[in-house]
Amino acid sequence: METSIVGVGVSITDRFRSVAEEKAVRIDNLAPRAQRLDIKVTHSAYHNGHVEDDTVELTLTGKGPVVRAEAVDGDKFAALDLAVDKMTEQLRRAKDKRVDARNHPRGANFDKGSGELQGIDVQPASADVLRAVATGEIPIVAVDDEADYTPVVIRTKNFDAEWMTVEEAVDRMELVGHDFFLFIDVRSDHPSVVYRRKGWDYGVISLTAAAPPIELAS
Repeated sequence: METSIVGVGVSITDRFRSVAEEKAVRIDNLAPRAQRLDIKVTHSAYHNGHVEDDTVELTLTGKGPVVRAEAVDGDKFAALDLAVDKMTEQLRRAKDKRVDARNHPRGANFDKGSGELQGIDVQPASADVLRAVATGEIPIVAVDDEADYTPVVIRTKNFDAEWMTVEEAVDRMELVGHDFFLFIDVRSDHPSVVYRRKGWDYGVISLTAAAPPIELAS
C-alpha cells in the first residue's frame, strides 16, 4: 500500500513520517485490498495564536469504498494516534458486519413482493427532520465574557447524489465512520438517510414529498 503524507501550515519531519508509516501497517493489515493511504496534517491557530491544534485526516482508497477518519489534538502525534484508531475501528466494524451478515442472513432483507424491508426501522420524515439529522443543529450561545467565547465552525460539504440500496448505504456509513449517511434509495427513488442506533441496529428516514408546498414554490 502506498502512503502519502502532506502538511498544511506545518512541516512533516522525518520522525513523524517514520511513525506514520509504521502505523499505516495496522491499516494495511485490516484492508489488504487498499492501494493508497493519504495522510494530511493541518496546523490551525485560534485567538491570535493563543490556541493551536493539529488536524490529521486519513483517506484510504483502493478496491472498494473510500474510508476516511479525522482527529484533532494539540500534538500531531496524538492526533495521528486518534485518527488511526478511528480508521482501524471502522475497518473492524465493517468486517464484523460482513461476517455477521453471512452468519445471520435473515437480519435485514427486502421482499420485493411485499415492499417491506425487515430488520431495519424505516419511517417517513419531514424535510426539517432530515435536515436536522444530516447537518446537526448546534446552538450558538452568546456570552458576555469574551475570554469564554468559543467559535462554532460549521463545515459544509456537497456531494453528488448516489442511488443505492439501504444495505449498501449502511456499509458506506460504517466505512466513512459517520453516524449517518445520505443517499437516494434505489428501490423508491426517495432521498433517504441511514443512521446508527445501538449495536448493529440501524434506522432509515426517507423523504416522500414529490413537490415543494405551493407557498415555497411561488
